[in-house]
Amino acid sequence: MVETTLSGASHHILTNDYASEWMGIQVLKIDDGHATIRMHLRQEMLNGFGMAHGGMIFAFADTAFALACNPANPTPEEAATITVASGVDINFIKPAFQGQVITAVANRRASTGRSGLYDIQIYAAAPAPAPSPDAEPGELIAEFRGRSRTISKK
Repeated sequence: MVETTLSGASHHILTNDYASEWMGIQVLKIDDGHATIRMHLRQEMLNGFGMAHGGMIFAFADTAFALACNPANPTPEEAATITVASGVDINFIKPAFQGQVITAVANRRASTGRSGLYDIQIYAAAPAPAPSPDAEPGELIAEFRGRSRTISKK
């Protein structure tokens, strides 16, 4: 599998990430402690009410969280560790629907020792013919807060 990528942005943790590949996640931007990703909501991502399944929104936000927590180009010391979720909370604000484009924007809020705190906002917008990476993300549909822990890579 090839790393999920868009506009030159990529991240090594997406190699062999079959869930993110199936979801069609596109990486728009990666910086230290930050990630912006996008995907299109498909029919198979909907629940019985015809709106995006909460688990899809959660998984999407969780991918942005992981990308923000782990360096895209790790140093040899960083390569010996991985940063994972130690706990998360999500608040669903508005529904999203088939055909909409959702964007997640993840930012590190605090980091000390092996622990970190990240906020991820998820937005939904109508699809554009060819949305640019800088396009407005749409309406806020969910807020995700993640707590991270850096551990030894096994």
